[in-house]
Formats: sequence, structure tokens, C-alpha cells
Amino acid sequence: MGIELEETLSRELHEVAGRLAVPPMPALPAHDSSGGRRPSSRTWVPPVLVAAATIVVLAVVGLLAAREGGHDLQPAPSPGPTVSQTPSRAADPDPQPHRGKIQDPDGSMPRTGPGVTVTLADAPEKVIGSTELDPNVLLVHQQDIRAVMKAMWEAGATAVTVQGQRVVSASDITCEGDTVIIDGVPYPQPFRISAVGDQDALLAAIDGDPYLTVYRQQAADPAISVGWDLRSEPSITAPAYDGVLDLDAGPRRD
Repeated sequence: MGIELEETLSRELHEVAGRLAVPPMPALPAHDSSGGRRPSSRTWVPPVLVAAATIVVLAVVGLLAAREGGHDLQPAPSPGPTVSQTPSRAADPDPQPHRGKIQDPDGSMPRTGPGVTVTLADAPEKVIGSTELDPNVLLVHQQDIRAVMKAMWEAGATAVTVQGQRVVSASDITCEGDTVIIDGVPYPQPFRISAVGDQDALLAAIDGDPYLTVYRQQAADPAISVGWDLRSEPSITAPAYDGVLDLDAGPRRD
């Protein structure tokens, strides 16, 4: 790359020099034998030649420096994309946990014992009405509920409920407006997700989940204030799942 650039620059400089019109040297004043001032003995050099010589010297020095440093001239890197200052929650945090980690995958048995409850809610109306942010970050979505359920199952929860209703890994959860529909049954907010199991393991799993970490950051941000509450419960009762599991169509309630 350096050799090609040097040859190209040399060729162009020769072409420019060939087109330069050198003005004639101005006439020098006649010698004054009477003792007047003697003409200067220094040779006059046309200014355009001085400028051309300077350009050539600078170009050669730059090429030599680049070749000695082992670098080719590279274009300046383009600026990277602008990073939003507001963290975003993923579209869907892989809601299905490993089935082997669910102790009662079909929810056929009721469970009672200590556990934890997470409560999610939309941001307050005054925040929603005055925000300039994407309104989606101010609302609870089904993927938020699924992320909590997944973390609980990953921690070894023996049972999980949403709004007191037993859910299983195949439960159908969707949102419509400010309600969540679980296996065809609508529930209003706030959304309470409870798990029966080892409290330390449940708290650690929820605290270490990357998706829920972003959610908690947004909950703590006054400009977003999406609802988040986490509590340990001495006793939680999870009824048996009363839906019908259909491996092809998914769970449904009679």
C-alpha cells in the first residue's frame, strides 16, 4: 500500500511540476560605479518552486515515516451506534425452564410451605401521563411474569402460582390491556407470582437473573417506576393445577 501511494504521489507531483509556469527573474539594477548600493548577490528563487519543493519534502517524509512504522494509511473509523440510556427488557427471556428442574411439572399435587412472592405492576398513572419514554417500559408484560416464573423454577420451586392460581411450565400467559390472561382466565394487576420452596435459593435465583436485574433497575428509576416488590413468606399454599394438560394444544381449563 505504501509503495503504490509513493509511486502515485511522485507521478502526480511530476505532472504538476511540468505544468508550472516559472516567471522570469526580475531585472537586477545596474551596477553603480559611483559607490551606490551593490545589488544582492543571492540567487532569486521563484516562490512557486519553493512551495512545490516544500510539498515534495513533506510528502516524502510522511511516506518514509509510515513505511518505517509498518503502517498503511487507513481511513478514520466510522462512529458507532448511539447507545440508549434507558435499559430495555428482552422480547422474551426464554420462558421455559429445564423440565428436569420442576419437581411437579404437571402441578397435580397441592403444595404448602415457605416461599417468596414477587408483585409486579404498571408504573403510576402520573408517570405514564408525563413520560417522554417508550410507554412499553412503564407496563408489565407477559414476558416479565414468565421471567419471574422461570427464575423460581430454576431455583427448585415445588409450586408456582400467579394471582393464587397454580401454573405449570406449559401454561398459556398473555396480556390484554392492563390484565393478564392465564390459561384463558383474565386477572387484573397488580400481578402476584408466588413460589413454594427454599427461600434462600429462590431469592438468589431472582437476584441473579439478568432479565429481572434490568426490570429492577427500571423499577428504581423515578422516570419509569414500574412496580416491583419481593417478599419472603412463612407459608404459601399452592392448589393443584385444575386445568387439563393437552400435549398438542397446551393447558386449558374446563
